[in-house]
Amino acid sequence: MSLTLDALAVLDAIDRRGSFARAAEELGRAPSSLTYAVQQLEAELDVLLFDRSGHRARFTPAGRVLLEEGRTLLAAADSLAGKTRQAAGGWEPQLTLALEGILPLAPLLPVLDAFYALGQSTALRLRHEVLAGTWDALASGCADLVIGATGDVPPGSGIRTRPLGVVEFQFCVAPHHPLARLRTPLTEAEIGAHRAVVIADTARNLPLRSAGWLQRQPRLTVADLTAKLAAQQAGLGVGSLPRWLAEGEVMAGRLVACEWAGGNPREPVWLAWRGGESGRALAWFIQALSAPGLFKGILDAA
Repeated sequence: MSLTLDALAVLDAIDRRGSFARAAEELGRAPSSLTYAVQQLEAELDVLLFDRSGHRARFTPAGRVLLEEGRTLLAAADSLAGKTRQAAGGWEPQLTLALEGILPLAPLLPVLDAFYALGQSTALRLRHEVLAGTWDALASGCADLVIGATGDVPPGSGIRTRPLGVVEFQFCVAPHHPLARLRTPLTEAEIGAHRAVVIADTARNLPLRSAGWLQRQPRLTVADLTAKLAAQQAGLGVGSLPRWLAEGEVMAGRLVACEWAGGNPREPVWLAWRGGESGRALAWFIQALSAPGLFKGILDAA
């Protein structure tokens, strides 16, 4: 059958240029060869693609369907060819970035914009992970690069890391919460008597971790940092929030900062990826995300 990319390209050129002669000129072929190609295609499909009853041949409804659907195939073929050339040059077809839930997305947006400006066709995916879920995403192949991983690298995983800085946490409660009226620093016994709001670990295969609550303290488990903030503002529980987020909420009067006997917790965060990976997109992001000042106001020096 003559339904080839070349035949579809002929139909596309005829439509865009408005005539067989102009299409032939664009394609560098004789007009008679285009006429023959169309006639062969009509014969093999047993369908009339052009209405030749007027002064100028026009697409029939069937021909228009083949033209429009064929353009989809032509675009897909061009995309495939481009991706093949890109892969040969070391650029991955797809790269998945996992952002730890305690970090904001905003600092990454200029980095993503700068990558797109390179003109590469690597498809980017962005996902959020929490606690051991960051390491799990890397180990399972669900992510290629983690931004802000916390805790210890799983032994034997072959994961490589680079320090990004330290997140400081501030213990906060709603203004109407009973702890807001107590003198500080708060003791563990005082904190433990109230419900904690915690974010669920997203790990699927590794052992789950927990942070920001005391043993035997009642908990409200939520999906992400936005939900945790809303729950604490509503007085449903207490807990520590990243300082970059807590400071604005305290200044606005939506939360009250409390000191506790142990002081504000500080958590190192890491850039992490699987060892042995050598794609150019991954290397580009590792370098870009390691730039000093990228997380200014978010992370403290390690």
